[in-house]
Amino acid sequence: MRKFITLAALSCALVAAACNTVEGVGKDVEKAGETVAGAARDAKN
Repeated sequence: MRKFITLAALSCALVAAACNTVEGVGKDVEKAGETVAGAARDAKN
């Protein structure tokens, strides 16, 4: 689980670095949050 969180954090950092606008960062962070929430739901079940 720790590796997953580290990978998710690194992915978020890379995605944020690739954004050109603040709006783009917000959308990317939202999408990353949805992905992490989905993974947590899958792990729970």
